[in-house]
Amino acid sequence: MVQDIYIIDDDKYSLQDLKNLFSHNGEYRFVSVSTEEINKALINIPSLIIINEDNIDRDVEELCATIRKNEDNSITPIIVLSSNGDKEHRLKVLKTAVEYYIKKPVDQDYLYYTIKNLMRLMYTNRRVSPLTGLPGNVQIHAELKKRLFNNEEFAVLYLDLDNFKAYNDVYGFIKGDEIIKFTARTILKNVHKLENNDCFVGHIGGDDFVAIISKTNYDEICQNIISEFDEEILDYFTEEDRKRGYIEVANRRGILEDFPLTSISIGVVEVEPKRFDNILEIGEIGAQVKHVAKTIMGSSYVIDRRKG
Repeated sequence: MVQDIYIIDDDKYSLQDLKNLFSHNGEYRFVSVSTEEINKALINIPSLIIINEDNIDRDVEELCATIRKNEDNSITPIIVLSSNGDKEHRLKVLKTAVEYYIKKPVDQDYLYYTIKNLMRLMYTNRRVSPLTGLPGNVQIHAELKKRLFNNEEFAVLYLDLDNFKAYNDVYGFIKGDEIIKFTARTILKNVHKLENNDCFVGHIGGDDFVAIISKTNYDEICQNIISEFDEEILDYFTEEDRKRGYIEVANRRGILEDFPLTSISIGVVEVEPKRFDNILEIGEIGAQVKHVAKTIMGSSYVIDRRKG
């Protein structure tokens, strides 16, 4: 996924220099905005913000504080480039939670590896789920808000497992964690098969996942996820349970109850410009369609295609 780096520079002198510096690296997209356009940068939740202090007419401390107060950019790293070498000034800027203050003239190699290493560190830290390595709720909400504010056409896939508690009761949490990791891999693999699609996969927690994808054939992607899941999930059961087609779980009274093998349910919400006012509304519809999917025996998906 291409990561956006926003440069705050009223004269836009820095943009071309950075593009040239990273001309051989397609991982990053550089966008220049003026201080008057700071909201444009914040709405798009960049991976990194670089401020050229010499070319802005706004107090840099106040500007950095504004960025930090924005909920969606509270962890977005900031680099300040400046010719002001005064130690007291540097410390005041750093106190606003700026990651780096680099004095001009800037050594290009130093700047290159500072950006590269900072982006690598942030990418690692944002993979907040220690189990699946996927972004969690903070990043999921931020990604949804970004797309909603930009009036994009996209879909949100809400995925979770059926009869997963029963599996944990029989096989234990360690094996249950293996199924969670397998589910994450299956979703990632099939979502990222899509060509020219701006995709995002997150782990809400437990056995709940979300995928955000640009407009495409949602039936096909759901069918692919289900097909691969249903084939490979059998590897996580004993031969006896596979042949039987269900597992036996003792309830609180010690009576054995039968539960089907673990399956996956997917609720899909199509999001078109102006349909939803906020991400809570998307989540409400997502919960409804996923509930319908879970009433169907076995792995299934339901797509909400209502308009307006």
